[in-house]
Amino acid sequence: MKELLVSIVKGLVENPSAITVTVDEKNEEGIIVYHLHVDENDMGRVIGRQGRIAKAIRTVMRAAAARNDEKIQVEIE
Repeated sequence: MKELLVSIVKGLVENPSAITVTVDEKNEEGIIVYHLHVDENDMGRVIGRQGRIAKAIRTVMRAAAARNDEKIQVEIE
């Protein structure tokens, strides 16, 4: 899952070496939280206009997680 998130975001940013993803353990609800960190200058590219790209990233990640019977959440920081 982590590799999928990185590969999606790499195509969007100008500085792919600044991409880092940290993963939390499952919380009480069984949700795994992925924290995506990108370069400050690439933040707008990842979020998109009115959050459309961020929403699309989260949708793709949730769909991939559902195939593995997991619940995930993506936080862009």
